[in-house]
Amino acid sequence: MDAGSRSISSAKNRAAAVAAAPRPPLQEAGSRPYMPSLSSGPRNPSAKCYVSPLVLGDRFIPDRSAMDMDLAHYLLTEPRRDKENASGMAASPSKEAYRRLLAEKLLNNRTRILAFRSKPPEPENVSFADTTSSNLQAKPAKQRRHIPQSAERTLDAPELVDDYYLNLLDWGSNNVLSIALGDTVYLWDASSGSTSELVTVGEDSGPVTSVSWAPDGRHMAVGLNSSDVQLWDTSSNRLLRTLRGAHEARVGSLAWNNSVLTTGCMDGKIVNNDVRIRDHVVQRYEGHSQEVCGLKWSGSGQQLASGGNDNLLHIWDVSMASSMPSAGRNQWLHRLEDHMAAVKALAWCPFQSNLLATGGGGSDRCIKFWNTHTGVCLNSVDTGSQVCALLWNKNERELLSSHGFTQNQLTLWKYPSMVKMAELNGHTSRVLFMAQSPDGCTVASAAADETLRFWNVFGTPETPKPAAKASHTGMFNSFKHIR
Repeated sequence: MDAGSRSISSAKNRAAAVAAAPRPPLQEAGSRPYMPSLSSGPRNPSAKCYVSPLVLGDRFIPDRSAMDMDLAHYLLTEPRRDKENASGMAASPSKEAYRRLLAEKLLNNRTRILAFRSKPPEPENVSFADTTSSNLQAKPAKQRRHIPQSAERTLDAPELVDDYYLNLLDWGSNNVLSIALGDTVYLWDASSGSTSELVTVGEDSGPVTSVSWAPDGRHMAVGLNSSDVQLWDTSSNRLLRTLRGAHEARVGSLAWNNSVLTTGCMDGKIVNNDVRIRDHVVQRYEGHSQEVCGLKWSGSGQQLASGGNDNLLHIWDVSMASSMPSAGRNQWLHRLEDHMAAVKALAWCPFQSNLLATGGGGSDRCIKFWNTHTGVCLNSVDTGSQVCALLWNKNERELLSSHGFTQNQLTLWKYPSMVKMAELNGHTSRVLFMAQSPDGCTVASAAADETLRFWNVFGTPETPKPAAKASHTGMFNSFKHIR
């Protein structure tokens, strides 16, 4: 059980208290170094080296015609003669002095035996700085990305429910961000900066407990405290249908897999809802004994990860789901019990399909990495505080985590070394929710301090790709026939 959650009833009382002086929502708050190679060029042992005859090489061979052979003979034999004289009778001091003076005059202080035709060339005056500069131009070093330490924009988010187990923020493929504040869902257009209200639910249904964009970026699912799930067309602000009967308590987590909406409930049950048909409940997953607070489908849509307040992480395979679960039959592919607190933060790796990152609550504080094919825990890192949300960088091997007490920070990690690249501070209370822009560059974070902040933490992709055209426009066409 992860401590610190605020009850829904207290949230309603607080909302009523501030109703007398409401704050407008979604308004601006407050009004290893590179070391170049020293090699001059590629070395190919098979390549033949050709030296122009006009260019002097680095080998100097003595020239016989430039040598004085008599002098060379004398210099070579003089040491032996001195040795023979020393073994015999010693010469008088006057004769020895005369011999030395005569040698100096005749030899003119010449002591070299070998002679060369010309002097070797002087070495070129090339500095290390010049060599470094030329190599840098040939092989430019990749510059380290600048990570801004402050938020690009901060918006007010009054009445944001301070509940660790809910999921109240999502960013759609249409570049519109949705956020639930109390009983109301707001839409903020990131392109224009405009804000609109999608829906305000009644007190008997609210507050809103989860929001999730459909893949087409047009339709949205809204989970309610009453156990219902509403499907909305955001282009016309029209309620398409309400999914009832699947759950008996609040729906705090949602995840789309094409036209199937997976819902996680406080009763521990997970349901697959096919939104195209009247009898929408098509499959159920049973394995959690407490509230399901995290749900994420893998990129392939073949595996579902679920985290619960029972400290369990389940990996489900789509082929193992059942419309009528039978007693004694395990539906999960893996049941992982390594976390010591509620498991809410889930993130599938975009560059390795079977890699899943998970984060634990206040009694666990760990980020763990899993091979979902084998169920093996690859690594575990103690972050020192409650892990509320996780996001992968789509362009680099990096992971972003948001945290609670004591620093309430966002931390950027380098994967797989898990070295901290940056810590982003600004929130004054735990950072409950994060969402990523469609281009993968900007991250929005919503915290219990009732602010929504935008961070340019993932930088700009080197080769920006145009947004893919929606391919799911037909998934809601049959709603006009459902009454």
